[in-house]
Amino acid sequence: MEGEDTGGQRRKQRDQRRKQRDQRRKQRDQRRKQRDQRRKQRDQRRKQSDQRRKQRDQRRKQRDQRRKQRDQRRKQRDQRPELQRHMMIVFLILMLGSAQSQFSGEELNSTGSVDEDGVCYCTVILPDTTFPYDRFEHLEISNRNLSISVEQQIIKIHSYELIVTVYLEKLKNLTVRVEKLENGELSYTKLDFELLKLEIAEIEALIVQLKASLNGTNVIVETLYAEIRNISILVHQMESYDKNNVLVIRREILALQKRLEDCQTHANTSRPPPPVEYGTCKHGGIMNISKPYLVQQNFFGASYLKGSWGKDSVMGGGRGAYFLAPLQSDGRMGMNLRGYASHSNLLLYKAASDTTALCWSSDTTRCGQGTGMILYNLHMYYNCYNSRNICRNRYVDGALARMTLTNAAFNNRFSYALSSYEDIDMEGDEYGLWVIYSNEENFGNFIISKMNDTTFTVTETWTTSQYKPAATNAFMVCGVLFATRALNTQTEEIFYSFDTKTGKESSLSIPFEKPWESFQGLSYNPNDHKLYAYSNSYLITYDVTFQPVSA
Repeated sequence: MEGEDTGGQRRKQRDQRRKQRDQRRKQRDQRRKQRDQRRKQRDQRRKQSDQRRKQRDQRRKQRDQRRKQRDQRRKQRDQRPELQRHMMIVFLILMLGSAQSQFSGEELNSTGSVDEDGVCYCTVILPDTTFPYDRFEHLEISNRNLSISVEQQIIKIHSYELIVTVYLEKLKNLTVRVEKLENGELSYTKLDFELLKLEIAEIEALIVQLKASLNGTNVIVETLYAEIRNISILVHQMESYDKNNVLVIRREILALQKRLEDCQTHANTSRPPPPVEYGTCKHGGIMNISKPYLVQQNFFGASYLKGSWGKDSVMGGGRGAYFLAPLQSDGRMGMNLRGYASHSNLLLYKAASDTTALCWSSDTTRCGQGTGMILYNLHMYYNCYNSRNICRNRYVDGALARMTLTNAAFNNRFSYALSSYEDIDMEGDEYGLWVIYSNEENFGNFIISKMNDTTFTVTETWTTSQYKPAATNAFMVCGVLFATRALNTQTEEIFYSFDTKTGKESSLSIPFEKPWESFQGLSYNPNDHKLYAYSNSYLITYDVTFQPVSA
């Protein structure tokens, strides 16, 4: 007993060590992610700093150019006094010349007399206007005023230069500070612990309200509450010794807020209706078709683009058998059939009962035509090649029976859009075995016939007003025909229904996605509420959701 106890303790210790190692691995992975994020941020900061350096270089060049221009203007100012002197001299010379011209043009006042000896004496009186004293005085005053204004402007320019120099020093200091911030020498984040505490308190209050609204324990909410408590403790610790980590905590708070909002949204959304029991029709019809689920590529390879596949449609599942029947490259003839006892065998290509002899080249009438095949109660039902007959091929030994579908169109006369040679489409649902087809008498519109799989006969038939080639596919659910059409290359729509119980036709709009532009062999299985389809060599399924029964 003691040996067993010690062995159990050792196992527990090993398990604990494994858990600790896993936790350390997770922590290392988180640290690696954080390092990668920091590296990316550093690279971004380096790029930004390079751009700012280029901008600073450009500003320096511009400052150098402005300095050169200022030096040139100073030289011009230094040359102005000499230029003014030269101008004054030239002006005086011009004025003197003007005075001489005026003097020569005016009349002179002169008198003369002769003395006793016969000598002539002349007296000449020059007028006062010979030299323009008034104009010269006006010129002196103007020159004096001009000199004063020039000196005032020079003083202003010197004061502006001093101001610009001061601002340049301030810009240099700011540049140095920004470079230090970029290199991480200074912290430029303004910390506000009080605001952070308020945010944490608000999140705690929201989590408490969410716990109360759920009326019970919830693992996700409890995890959120524990995490926000840990963050609150960390914030109090950082306030005392490490304020820089507030940025990291704020990111975590934002992430928690997002998760909390998601939880609130999920809690407030209406719950989906309860699932309908398989095999029953206690629902209000189809409500939604899920996104396509890509199962795998067919066993025969990518060259087999068209075909059909599915699960045994008889209620109870026919022991859960599956079939795969791709068409030949012509998209018409079906020669190969592959059966699987379970879904896992289908996925693993395992233990297949490979019925390679649906037909032989010597007897093509046994071959299938088009993708309207179905497995029902361990029998394959399909349109016999090049005829309006329906073939029933026993799954176990290949025993074949035929029946003629009277007046049914065939050989691609009224096939579906985007799917050739599917004139006769076999379907199964909660009510049994069906065949969907058309004929000339009904102008190519849908015809639905209920079949007895035991007697292999048609028991009842309904005609509709919907043109069959306008639809891309059709299937039966609880005795109701649903037809689809293409809205675009990525979206299909259930647009029409016909209820065989009431004879009522309805227009619908239930869109659903499709991975490729076209698909074939669309059929419904009542055992799992799935749609099975074949597209571009791949096997596809859809989940069908039904509306609850209206009160």
